[in-house]
Amino acid sequence: MAAGGLIVVSSATAQTTTTTAPAPAAPKAGPGAYDPGHPRVNQVNRRQTNQQRRIANGVKSHKLTPNQTAHIEKRETGVERTEKKDMSKDNGHLTKGEQRNLNHRENKISTTIHDDKHPQQ
Repeated sequence: MAAGGLIVVSSATAQTTTTTAPAPAAPKAGPGAYDPGHPRVNQVNRRQTNQQRRIANGVKSHKLTPNQTAHIEKRETGVERTEKKDMSKDNGHLTKGEQRNLNHRENKISTTIHDDKHPQQ
């Protein structure tokens, strides 16, 4: 019996050492996700994060009205939706043209944030 128990333990040990677990899935890039393998996506996401910080600062300092904030947020949502759609076409990547388009839109939103926070007197 003792020999039979050793055989069972030995075979169980052999099975656990030869069986490999599946590798964890790599994080997917996307709006708000950091992925070092997708520099264009990361660059756009950093801009979006920065814009959100600027909007929040404008709200906190009462330099942005609720209507202004809602309008800017609606435009930001549109940029994020476009980014997600563009990325879905290219397996989580952005082409240079897509990145350029998203940055152009972010530039316009950035100007709006500045102008709304600093109205001409």
